[in-house]
Amino acid sequence: MKSRNVLATAVAGIAVTAGIITGIPSASAATTTLYVATNGSDSNAGTLSAPLATIQKAISLVPAGGTVSVRGGTYALTTNIQITKSGTASAPYTLTAYGSERVIIDGEALGYTPGAVGSTIPGAQRGAIHMEASYWKLVRLEIANGPYGIYCAGCNNNTFDRLVTRSNYETGFQLQGSSANNLILNLDSYGNRDPRKNGESADGLGIKEGTGTGNVVRGARLWNNVDDGFDAWLFTSPITIQNSVAYGNGYNRWSIPNFSGDGNGFKLGGSSGTGPAAAHTVGNTFSYSNAAHGFTDNGNTGAIVINRSTAWKNVKTGFDVDGGSTSKLTANLAVGNATAVALGSSTASGNSWNIGGTWTLLSTDQSVITGARAADGSIPSSNFLVPANGAAVGAKI
Repeated sequence: MKSRNVLATAVAGIAVTAGIITGIPSASAATTTLYVATNGSDSNAGTLSAPLATIQKAISLVPAGGTVSVRGGTYALTTNIQITKSGTASAPYTLTAYGSERVIIDGEALGYTPGAVGSTIPGAQRGAIHMEASYWKLVRLEIANGPYGIYCAGCNNNTFDRLVTRSNYETGFQLQGSSANNLILNLDSYGNRDPRKNGESADGLGIKEGTGTGNVVRGARLWNNVDDGFDAWLFTSPITIQNSVAYGNGYNRWSIPNFSGDGNGFKLGGSSGTGPAAAHTVGNTFSYSNAAHGFTDNGNTGAIVINRSTAWKNVKTGFDVDGGSTSKLTANLAVGNATAVALGSSTASGNSWNIGGTWTLLSTDQSVITGARAADGSIPSSNFLVPANGAAVGAKI
């Protein structure tokens, strides 16, 4: 891995005078922000008036604590973007869209888009953006058509803010391995599918096959993915999910043969046998119109907590926690599912099925909650699926 401080890199033949490095584009060390544009050149200095052409070049040059600011347009990749150098708590890196401009990172020309049925994607090729790094902030980027959108393994203390991961050939955003203290904020992930595995693998968001405390998902919208909205398969540490939405997952919109998509809104861990015990926490979250369960422990044997969340019109069970978990369900709302709850060894109090009676809703119009986000990236507030009787039950965003 290269040094995190370009000024400290010992490069033969480079002279340092009055803080200016000669022999490479001067902006790589003389400024803390490098700019990238579709009409740029990688021999440019990386200034706003003389931008670089590729995000990868800017990443290689940006000094610790610096920012890569990407101008609007579509960046069609021929090799994936690799982020392997880490910042520090006091000097994180930032990769962001410039101002309010729309940046699309398109991985359609990469390998495994899609891979052959039954093939395995080599580790380094997973992700139009492939990260093995810590202390980064990724802000307002749109990643499409990659072999995974973002794939982050062994990643700690990162913030992923207002990203869009769509139409990828595997999971839109996947975090795995030894990864802790990551914040996934206001993610939109949709339309991801995997012909390579007959639809069995591509989720909107996966935090899978790893460990690490302090990972938080807040304000995510995960919809129309071929497998699950969210999947925590074999992740052994607690994950916190707040103020999020999953809908329309698990349907074969791509005519994939031998279709095997699962279709859960939130799959909270588990395995094919007895899953690891991970005490995930879900609060103020909606799961609706999915092809299977709204929320499921999926064999996770841990003490999951689900509070003030809503399952509506899922094909199977609203809250499916009979797979071995000792979950605690409080003040949740289940309406219009095939079955409200499968409790098993879990406990439930103050939920709609505990209270009983008929539950009517102030609104079933999803247009606000699924429409344009607020200026700060949050999901706009509405009365979608709020109980008409005013009870403090279920989610409200």
